[in-house]
This record gives sequence, C-alpha cells and structure tokens, in this order.
Amino acid sequence: MLKQVRTSILICLSVFCAGTASADALNGTKHIFLVDKKGNELRVGSVNFQRSGGGASYKLHMEHERFKDFFLSMKEMKCLEGPELMCHLPYPYQQPHTVSHDDLSWLSHDLLFMFKKSNEFGANFWNGIYFDMQIEGNAVKGVAQAVDLNLLASPPDDLSIPPINDAERDDIDTSLRWLAHIVIR
Repeated sequence: MLKQVRTSILICLSVFCAGTASADALNGTKHIFLVDKKGNELRVGSVNFQRSGGGASYKLHMEHERFKDFFLSMKEMKCLEGPELMCHLPYPYQQPHTVSHDDLSWLSHDLLFMFKKSNEFGANFWNGIYFDMQIEGNAVKGVAQAVDLNLLASPPDDLSIPPINDAERDDIDTSLRWLAHIVIR
C-alpha cells in the first residue's frame, strides 16, 4: 500500500513538473536562435511572453543589427548571410500576438523567412520558411517547413485566424537548408 502511495505521489510530481516546465517556456523573456546543420546557434532576436489565462501574449524583437540589408525584387529585406540568404519577412497584417501550449502558430507567423541562393536573382516568395514549433521542456523548438509566402500578398478574410495552416505547408529535407531549426529559450 505504501509503495502504491509513493508511486502515485511521484507520478503526480512528474506531471506537475512537466506542466511547470511547459508553462515556463511561455513566460518571461527568451532568446530566439536559428540553428544550422552542425548545431551552431545564431541569435536573431528575443520574445517577451506574458502569461494570460491558458496561454500568453508576446512581444517580438528581432535583432536587425545581426542582419544585412538587401534590396530584392524592389523591396528592402533584412537577411542573414551564409551558404544562402535567410531573409526575415515579418507577418504584414494585424494579429493578436498570442500563443498557447498547443498553438504557437501566431509566433510562427511572426518568424517567417525566405531563403535565397546566392546565384539566384531577386526574391522568390515561394521559397518561404515556416517554423512548425512545439514546446519541449522549458524551450520552444521548431523545424523548417516550406510555404509559398505569395499566400500573404493580400490580407486573409479573417485576421483572427492564422492563414498559414497545415494544408499550406510541406515538409522539407532540412539537410538542404542552412538554418532549418529554431530554438527559443
């Protein structure tokens, strides 16, 4: 009997601790890192989470001083330069800036990128990168997926619903992308 009680207490504590770690992932200021194929991290910004109800509101700050200015297809873009360019494309429409443990899609929309090979001319918005994110412990981690960012050429009908959903995204071979992972901690 005592062994059963001790086991029940340990299970309850592990569930509580996992919930606390997950909640901590969406609380306070966290740094945003893009991760290359070798596991090297490149800090690109920060996000400040404020808990509210079952989720959190957030404010994003991109560290544009780490980016280089490029003029692509008649548009100024902030890009990271490496084996390819990774240009940040901020979500252009009004949105609630909220996340929950189960839904990080608005944050993913704020962290849209476009890759460009150095030998290509102009910006190809069909080379969009959407980071499909989830909470792991007290961090948010994500993997790059392909998305055609031409989808955002006009505002969605309902600004309260993230327009880039599962149907709009495709898995990619992450070994072909310079910065295919994201970590927020």
